[in-house]
Amino acid sequence: MLGRVRYAPDGAAADDAVEAGASMLAAADWAAVSAAVLAAAADAVRQCRAGGWLPADLERIVRRDAAGPGLVPLVLDAVAAEARHPRPTAADPRWDGQVRRLGAEIWWPSDGGYLDALAARRRTSRFEIACAVLAALRALAGLPRITPLPATAPAQRAAGPGASRALGRIRGLLAKAEATDYAEEAEALSAKAQELMARHSIDEALLAGADGTAAGAPGGPSAVRIGIEGPYEQAKALLLDAVAAANRCQAVWSSDVAFSTLIGFEPDLEAAELLYTSLLLQATGAMSRAGDAQHARGRSRRTRDFRQTFLVAYADRIRTRLTAATSAATAEATAESAAPGLLPVLAARELAVEETAGTLFPDTAPVRLRGVRDADGWHQGTAAADRARLAGGGPG
Repeated sequence: MLGRVRYAPDGAAADDAVEAGASMLAAADWAAVSAAVLAAAADAVRQCRAGGWLPADLERIVRRDAAGPGLVPLVLDAVAAEARHPRPTAADPRWDGQVRRLGAEIWWPSDGGYLDALAARRRTSRFEIACAVLAALRALAGLPRITPLPATAPAQRAAGPGASRALGRIRGLLAKAEATDYAEEAEALSAKAQELMARHSIDEALLAGADGTAAGAPGGPSAVRIGIEGPYEQAKALLLDAVAAANRCQAVWSSDVAFSTLIGFEPDLEAAELLYTSLLLQATGAMSRAGDAQHARGRSRRTRDFRQTFLVAYADRIRTRLTAATSAATAEATAESAAPGLLPVLAARELAVEETAGTLFPDTAPVRLRGVRDADGWHQGTAAADRARLAGGGPG
């Protein structure tokens, strides 16, 4: 009966099937049902894992559903139940790390007591608990197969104290840029952070080149998935693509599962993710302030078209500025470097990223942007991107 409910179609018929199944489960041997539910949950997660999903992806895709927030803890319980089973393959540091970060752990006293413990924790009835666990199983069972990420390569060398200090300073500068209400201060902080990012990436490329791992398999490109939450998913994906390109990465947006896959070398992936998160936060704040200012002057521009156009213009201008900043940093490093092989190393890394992206996603297609038709939104978004200065010196 668990199997029939899990694979029921979406819609009213599936809801009826869940309720009917929940009524049967609530009246059955509760300890046996509890153990069976956990076994089914672990199996569902195992199937998702084989289909390319990671724990953070499961948490994100379930949360974005209307009933998702209530189902997320159950999905994490399923991840914890699966994690305790021995696996025929080698340990996956990426999977295990996400399990820890999400806090997915066995908190219930026993498999037979799981549902009772869950009902007590939620202060609800057996029927409602049965409905929830069946809905969670259905959500996991309905997920499509997705492109698996490349296997996590073992670390070739430990990060030196210089790299750790640089990353710590970058995070600190971006956090201050996001927190300040003064545009000039945010500009200066973002400028310094971008300068440190560019030099850190180049330093890492030189070290990798010296180790002979510029494009080799063990030290080759990796990939991460970054959630693209609504609204305005297209514009946010465009911003991530701009940040990725400037950091020698490639981004592929999967709109149906609400994330972009970022392909690149580890230092560049980390820099791109940090910068995207910061710029998106700054853009969202600037967009709200622009809308509020227009509204206060009696020109209500707080519309979907205004916000979509604002973010697209912001991403377009950020792309130009980041590309220029990366080119300038590379030229400066080339002039200063005693190693004449910097440009060939960077070219080899970019080629490796391109080849990896092509292998993972051989059938990508451009996306036609919608809702970009508000002139004031374009002007305001471009101005906000100019204020989020990303390279030293004056505005670009």
